[in-house]
Formats: sequence, C-alpha cells, structure tokens
Amino acid sequence: MATDTPEWLERAVIYEAFPRNHSADGTFAGLCRDLERIASLHTDILWLMPIHPIGAVGRKGTAGSPYAIRDYRAINPDLGDAESLEMLLAEAHKLGMRVIIDVVFNHTSRDSVLLAEHPEWFLRDAHGNATTKVPDWWDVYDLDYSHKGLWEYQIETLGKWVDMGVDGFRCDVASLVPLDFWITARKELARGRTKDLIWLAESVDKSFVKILRDNGWTAHSDPELHAAFDLTYDYDGFDYLKGYIQGTRPLRDYLNHLYIQETLYPAHAVKMRFIENHDNLRAAEVIEGRRSLLNWAIFYTLLPGATLVYAGQEIASPHRPDLFEKDPVDWEQGDYEFAQFMERALGLSKKIKGSCNQFSISELAEGVVKMVWRGDGPTYIALVNLAGKYGEVYLDELPENAVEICISRKGPVEAHARCLLSHMPMVFKISAPSRP
Repeated sequence: MATDTPEWLERAVIYEAFPRNHSADGTFAGLCRDLERIASLHTDILWLMPIHPIGAVGRKGTAGSPYAIRDYRAINPDLGDAESLEMLLAEAHKLGMRVIIDVVFNHTSRDSVLLAEHPEWFLRDAHGNATTKVPDWWDVYDLDYSHKGLWEYQIETLGKWVDMGVDGFRCDVASLVPLDFWITARKELARGRTKDLIWLAESVDKSFVKILRDNGWTAHSDPELHAAFDLTYDYDGFDYLKGYIQGTRPLRDYLNHLYIQETLYPAHAVKMRFIENHDNLRAAEVIEGRRSLLNWAIFYTLLPGATLVYAGQEIASPHRPDLFEKDPVDWEQGDYEFAQFMERALGLSKKIKGSCNQFSISELAEGVVKMVWRGDGPTYIALVNLAGKYGEVYLDELPENAVEICISRKGPVEAHARCLLSHMPMVFKISAPSRP
C-alpha cells in the first residue's frame, strides 16, 4: 500500500452517487438534499461519479457516458455550477463525510479541449489518427503519457479540484495509466497541503490485464497499484464471486483468492468490497429473495477492507441506472426495511473491523460460510447462508458466553454449538477472556 495510507480506510464505508441519476432533477442540489440520509449509512466517503462536461462527438446514448469527458477542469452545467458544487462539498463535510470525485485520465471524449489544444498528447494508430486501446470504447480517444507536458497538466488539474475542497480521487481504469504518473501525482499533491487525500484505483479484471499486456499496452496489476493508491477495486477476485452467484463456479474459488490477497499483496493493502456498482448488475436483480440479500449484505460488509454502497443498493433497487441516459433512481419504490438492515450491517461492520485485526473465513458446507474476526477484545463470528440451505452445522468455537447480535431478528436467540441453519444471517459476539 502507499506508505501514508490512513488506517481508518480499512473499515470505511464508501457511497457511490451518480449525480445525474441520483435525483429527479439530476443536480448537485438534488444530491445535497439527500446527504443526511447518505451519512446515516455510516458513510465516510461520498464518491461522485464524473462531474465534468460530456463530449458530443460519438456520444453513446442521449445523455452520453460521463466517462467521455470533454474538459477535465470544468463542471457539467446540467449538474450545476462551481457554487452549487462547493455547497455540496461543504454540507458533506459538515456531516463528517469526505468527498472524492472521478478522474478519467486514460482517455477523453473525441471532441475534448485537450485534443484541440494538445493533439500531440493522444495515442495514434499507424495512420496517425487518434485512437483507443479498447475498441468498445469508441466514444473516446486515449492519452499518451510519454509526454511530460501531459503529466504536468493532469497534476495541475487535480490540484485545482483539491483547492476547491475535494478530498481525493477515484481513478478510472487506473491500471492503464503509467504507475509512475500516479506516484508522482500523489507526491506533488501532498506537497504543501495539510490534509491527506484519498486515492482509490479502479483496478481491472485479471483477464483484461492479460489482454492488454498481450497487445503491448501498459496494464498494472493490483499489487503494483498499491505503491501509489490507498485502495483498489476487488475486480481481481470479483469474477469468482459473480461465477458463484451465476452457478458457474464454487464459492471456494473466491475464498481461496481472499487468501492470495492477504498473503501476496503488500501488508495492510486495502481492497474496496462490493457486490454491485455502476458497471455491474444490481445485487437485487441477480440474487433471488430478500433473505438471500440479507446474507450477502453481511458477507460482503464483513470482508476485510472498505465497503462500497452504490446509490439505490441500500433500498434493494433491482434497476441499475442507465449510464448513457437520464434514468433516476426510483426512491419511492425502495425497500426501506432492507435499508434499515443495511444501516445496522454497515455500522456493525465498522465496529468489528475497528476492534479486530485478524480475519479468517471457511465454508462449513457449500455456500454456508463462517467468518471470524479476532482482536484484543471480543471475537465475532458470522454465519451466513449464501446458498439458502436447510439443516444443521457445527460451530467449534461458540462457548456459553456467546451472544447473538440481533441485526435481522426481533429478539435474542440462544447460541448453541450446534446451530440450525437459518435463512437469516447470524452474528455472534464472544466476550474476551478475562486477563489475570
């Protein structure tokens, strides 16, 4: 991990908001009106998806992809202006949240300010035309970081947003931008500033890394990125998790990868855990039944690292907002009983991770998982039934002083070493042994 990564990020809650689709009016003001509710989810970091003007040439959909940016230093007027953004930042800060913004430094829109002012800074094909490394990204052109002038421009751009009050950056497809650039940017932005910035890398799937490398392009792995970033995505293992949900992989593939992350990554490297985001289907769409969602919520929030909540996930919304259209979250149709559960689960996760420093996980039966957190104080054991199985399981460390923490039931349940499998997740607290 970066040498100055703050310890609190290991238990942080990150809330991802798409300003255009967060409210009916799709503005900073609309998002600002929802900040108290967002903060109530124990949110530490509010992540704003791209807030910049969107290109018109080659636009995908009617509204265009927010990741096809025309001007890195401007604000999309559809969202508001500098004053309304500063108000959003100020209100979030009052509520104890830090705000990070998306930076998309691998590419720009095909009609960007940079292309007009510095065409030499763009990747070119054999015919000298601006191009992209990924054919499906046909609404953008890729930048060429062999030009040091581009480095200076980008770092200066980041500084302008920090000076406005932004607390850090979620860096889109960070794996495709030279690692030395990110290391330099972090060092330069730390110089002369007192606050610690948050650096979140969107690392990419392992297969994508291989494809890019086989084609001769830069593609950094997750362990590499931790030299510059505080957090990386969980994409290096997410295909295993999706495979289990889709019935094509055993859950042990993902559990084995957790061990690889713990042992082959830098010590204390922080992953951002999720079961949905703007690039993947809603959990409520692919996981059948509300009780299954409860188990998955406990499972992923108790994994080591930060926890991502994508706006609308907390109300079990099954519809993922369209990335290329105006498509606001339907807050009226949400499951607010599930939202209350998510609030309790996120709070419990932060409490457990804040008092424990050793994590282990095992499968008691296919899809039935035991998660254990230990520290100097109480031990916490979670039993999550991801497979929806019936029957009994044996827990070898559930003494008489174990007490269930009720986050999904109306009242306490007596703890037994032999537990009847439930469709509801169970979390037990075992008091620390008394010291002489």
